[in-house]
Amino acid sequence: MSTDVAKFKDASPMSGTLRMDRMAHIWCPGCGIGSEVNAFAEAVKRSGIDPDKLAVVSGIGCTGRVAGYVDFDSIHTTHGRAIPVATGLKLANPNMKVVVFSGEGDLTGIGGNHFIHAARRNMDIVVICNNNFTYGMTGGQVTPTTPQSAISSTTPFGNHEYPFNLPLLADAAGATYVARWTSMHSRNLIQSIEEALSRKGFSFIEVISPCTTLYLRRNRLGDGVDALQFYQDSAVLKHGCDTREADIDFQGKIVIGKFVDKNKPTYSEALNNRCVKVVGDDYELYGKTVPEREAEEKEEKERIAARRAAVLAAEEKLAAKEKMVVTKISAKIPLSASAKKATKKIVKKAAAKAPAKPPKKAVAKVAAKVAKKTPAVTAKKATAKTTAKVSKKAAVVATKKAVTKATGKAVAKKATTQTAAKVVAKTAAKKPAAKKAAVKAPAKKTR
Repeated sequence: MSTDVAKFKDASPMSGTLRMDRMAHIWCPGCGIGSEVNAFAEAVKRSGIDPDKLAVVSGIGCTGRVAGYVDFDSIHTTHGRAIPVATGLKLANPNMKVVVFSGEGDLTGIGGNHFIHAARRNMDIVVICNNNFTYGMTGGQVTPTTPQSAISSTTPFGNHEYPFNLPLLADAAGATYVARWTSMHSRNLIQSIEEALSRKGFSFIEVISPCTTLYLRRNRLGDGVDALQFYQDSAVLKHGCDTREADIDFQGKIVIGKFVDKNKPTYSEALNNRCVKVVGDDYELYGKTVPEREAEEKEEKERIAARRAAVLAAEEKLAAKEKMVVTKISAKIPLSASAKKATKKIVKKAAAKAPAKPPKKAVAKVAAKVAKKTPAVTAKKATAKTTAKVSKKAAVVATKKAVTKATGKAVAKKATTQTAAKVVAKTAAKKPAAKKAAVKAPAKKTR
């Protein structure tokens, strides 16, 4: 890695979507918000949306700092007011794609009323909710989604409240797109955000994420790696699942997937349709008639499709370059003398059969075949030699073992005979002493 920080930041694949001059970020080691922001930036790149027509709004909290790291128009607003600010942006400029990126406390706690009414109205915004079951920036208090029995700073004996089921809340309020993933399922999250950016209506994506500093530590659940392993083991993929079955228990199964995907008129479209019915064809929304706005939307869709195709083509080129680098490196491996001679012979034969100027592709294919065959022959010879050597060594080792076993048995026999003689001699020497002691014993007098 380059020691020059500026060059490193410019070379980062996220330099066009994230503000690299503000890196490193403030999030704790093991926190899942960083991977979520990375997924969001990748989804924006792949979606083909014009960055100048994208705005990000965040509230207060750890996730609220996202607005300061994205390289788009962004607003870091007050606690619980991210959705009404995003609503104002969308109504003031309907061509703007507005994304709300905040935490579960900001969106469904103090901002819960704004959340359900934006979903009810089907505001054309995308809401990404980082759910880590705690207020991470203000001391680890209980949130509307903290599972029962989980410990927090305000529930030291375990949470006794009933938590929100956020997919059910969004679905019941009227959201037209509802999904849930974890911070470990980054590819699924990228696809889901890309889908939400390319559609109309209130789109809600919940991301289950670890808070290592407060929630995991207080509940003795390990670190960020342990949380990711838990997500992998406990996640259950159920696309189209009934949101009433998406409850989350403490350290229980986590249902993930895309639950809701339906279409209905957005707030602006419903307003426009109603006014057209009442006023007539003379009604103009934002100074434009219905055909004019439809033509603009069609042109914008075509531009987005073109940008997306360009992004995908660039990714394919990069993948092709990486493959070319691998083939070039492998081609630099020197061939043996026999392989070179064989290639020359085959090339001469091909030149005699073919026209005066043989094609380069045919020569390359022949050379590749020879290069594959010759190492195989040399490998067979080498294996034959090594097997012969190994068999000789094995025979020598076997004879040595047999000799050592035989000598060991002989030595053992000698040792047993010697020890037996010693034992007999000792017992023979002890017997007379015992007799003498028996004779002397009666000589003692008693009074």
